[in-house]
Amino acid sequence: MMKTTHTGLSQAEAARRLASEGGNLLPGSTPKSLFAIALNVFTEPMFLMLLVAGGIYLALGSRAEALFLLGFVFIIIGITLAQERKTQRALESLRDLSAPRALVIRDGQEIRIPGREVVRGDVLVLHEGDRIPADALLLDGQLSVDESLLTGEAVPVNKSSAAAGTRFAPPEGESTASLYASTVVTKGVGMAEVCMTGINTAVGRIGQALSSTQEAPSGLQQASRKLILTLTIVGLALATLLVLLGWLWDGRAFLDSLLSGIALAMAILPEEIPVILTVFLALGAWRISRQKVLTRRVTAVEALGAITVLAVDKTGTLTQNRMKMAELLAAGETFRDDGANALPEAFHELAEFTLLATPLDPFDPMEKAIQVFAQQWLRDTEHWHSQAPEFQYDLSADILAMTQVFSSTEPSKHLLACKGAPEAVADLCHLPAAERDTIQQQVTQMAERGLRVLGVAKGQWQGTELPQSQHDFTFTFLGLVGFVDPPRPEVPAAIAECRAAGVRIIMMTGDHPATARAIAQQVSLSTRSAVMTGAEVAALSDAELHEQLQQVDIFTRLQPEQKLRLVQVLQQGGEVVAMTGDGVNDAPALKAANIGIAMGERGTDVAREAAALVLLDDSFASIVAAIRQGRRIYDNITKATAFTFAVHMPIIVLALIPALLHWPVLLLPMHIVLLELLIDPACSIVFEAEPETNDIMTRPPRQLTDSPFAFSTLLYPLLQGIGVAEVLLFGHWLLDGQGFNAAEMRGVIFIGLVLGLCLLILANRDVSKSVLHGITGGNPWIGWMFGAVVVLLSVVFTVPFLRDIMGFTAMGTPQLLAGFALLLGIGVWLEILRWVSGHVSQAAGLSAIP
Repeated sequence: MMKTTHTGLSQAEAARRLASEGGNLLPGSTPKSLFAIALNVFTEPMFLMLLVAGGIYLALGSRAEALFLLGFVFIIIGITLAQERKTQRALESLRDLSAPRALVIRDGQEIRIPGREVVRGDVLVLHEGDRIPADALLLDGQLSVDESLLTGEAVPVNKSSAAAGTRFAPPEGESTASLYASTVVTKGVGMAEVCMTGINTAVGRIGQALSSTQEAPSGLQQASRKLILTLTIVGLALATLLVLLGWLWDGRAFLDSLLSGIALAMAILPEEIPVILTVFLALGAWRISRQKVLTRRVTAVEALGAITVLAVDKTGTLTQNRMKMAELLAAGETFRDDGANALPEAFHELAEFTLLATPLDPFDPMEKAIQVFAQQWLRDTEHWHSQAPEFQYDLSADILAMTQVFSSTEPSKHLLACKGAPEAVADLCHLPAAERDTIQQQVTQMAERGLRVLGVAKGQWQGTELPQSQHDFTFTFLGLVGFVDPPRPEVPAAIAECRAAGVRIIMMTGDHPATARAIAQQVSLSTRSAVMTGAEVAALSDAELHEQLQQVDIFTRLQPEQKLRLVQVLQQGGEVVAMTGDGVNDAPALKAANIGIAMGERGTDVAREAAALVLLDDSFASIVAAIRQGRRIYDNITKATAFTFAVHMPIIVLALIPALLHWPVLLLPMHIVLLELLIDPACSIVFEAEPETNDIMTRPPRQLTDSPFAFSTLLYPLLQGIGVAEVLLFGHWLLDGQGFNAAEMRGVIFIGLVLGLCLLILANRDVSKSVLHGITGGNPWIGWMFGAVVVLLSVVFTVPFLRDIMGFTAMGTPQLLAGFALLLGIGVWLEILRWVSGHVSQAAGLSAIP
């Protein structure tokens, strides 16, 4: 135990040291430089094709065309830099949020600061579960520390406060007072003075870069890479075939045929897909952070919309985690702290030993409530105590109670104070069955009022050596103390929203069954009244437990390993499980869950590092907000992917069919580059900003195996694109019959294709509604996108230099009318496809949305 006598550094001195010595950062990877981003662009297939096409135009003597294409190289680099920086800024803001935080004493006050701001001389306040931010010397308290990161030894090392004159020692020195950065406190409370920070720490010297671990690609990213590789191979094969056909069969010049082949390959490559996933997931994680939920692993974003079961703790998540010691029961009498002027004498001993059984510097909210109660009612009485215990028996899986041992004035005589689960304390007191039944009835009555109940006992021990177990003591049962933790006011509405979204809520808590049931009823967590305890869970096989999980939503008196087992059994049954946790022992279950969610305010560093998400405000409503955002992000990825494939289909067809039918070339590489200037922003900006749909939280969770790249999902956009291509080809045939020349037809088809791109954006915003309905809605980028289309077409067709390079002629009234006729035809096709798809889906009992 420790006494808080340290004032720490002043804020001014800490700021001076931070400025002179640098931040407490380990060596790690730095953000991508502009040069590195540009170098990545140079290796992209699309970029290489542009270079080849520009070289061919130079070989043909078409310098203007070559300069035009090569000039776009810098535009593409600029767009890529802007996208990379936008993504990088989002990730950096998340990294700043997720940086470890430290509790330090500055100017005599405890404050929590980012770990990177810890400086030499700071006094750290360390609790169980904290990751130590810097090398330090333990001043007060006793700790057990997991140093396996440095030593490889899994057994925690016991640490005791340093004697006067003790110096910090490196790990090989085996000092019992030295603490090392990045190791974890597994037990105890202490204060330590920082001796070294950053690269001067033990872990810094051996070059660990713990905070910059590269994240594995998500399932969507892996699937997209396979798809792009396949399409690249197909595109290059078809392009090669087209070159050979045009050169050998059609008799074209080889360089002209090569240009057609490059245009086809550029049309087939969906180079927007990696951009979509990178931008959407990174910005999605940033958007979720604005809902008070930190995404530690971006891969969790895509799984949010697939959650089917949300396993939550009660305290702090469903409730406010503002415990108050509200009721005492001793010798059949009850005291309620509801405005009384004094604590009756009959309850003094119960309150005294409740205080004695509590650490002097508690971390647990219930123990803090005990300290507050004692300050209020016992401070100026003989029942007030502030001495440190001689020894403490910690709560364990076998004995759900803790005992603090105090030395007395008499030699070899010790005073014992015990508190814990009422049934465990009653067992330690060796009470007869009748008394245990009475206590259990009293506990049930208190728990049914929503109180969390602890039993308290006192005892004495005569001897020089303490026994191994609390069972060897003789205790006297003193009574019960009840704590109230009211539910968060926003929880009932959030639970109702989850239920409407098909997400089942399960409570997993260590509390008494009646308390858990009372809170569950208050927040409308479940319509089922059944409750299972940890002991009942342990007695069942996995198959039996799976059956019970279909009928029970409230699990109480759980041990950490039982939480892990419940998560695993749910997953074996096909559920996608998100789980909340806050303690060191919750880490295995948090890792096992599909999405582990740690508490940001009361959670330990270990729990936060094991989790994929961190609730910055510990609120259940924030989880629901994250699920909503996760569904929106996945929806928008699907919409952007559908648009990408839909818009590439007519480009592919217009690049391929004219060559096969001996028509004049309709699309050249420069045309496709211009189209990419519209397609890229449409994917990474317009669709990323799409607002959520009205049914986002009223439809069931998607399957975890669903993918926006599945054929069933892409069939509809492919049909959209094929139909657009057919309209344009039919228009070309009609224009040819009306005597339009090649340049005029190329210009009309290009206008129809660009305007068709706009209609595809509108159509894929919500495929269940009319194309024109897509004009309305809360997406501010739609107007900017259409403005960019108007500007691009105006510049291309009114600037003679650009018009000549593109192979167009000035647009007269007939050409403009023909272009708008193609737009009308595309709109009609998209409406027919939507109508047919909707009726087919209704007949099959499916959703119209692919």
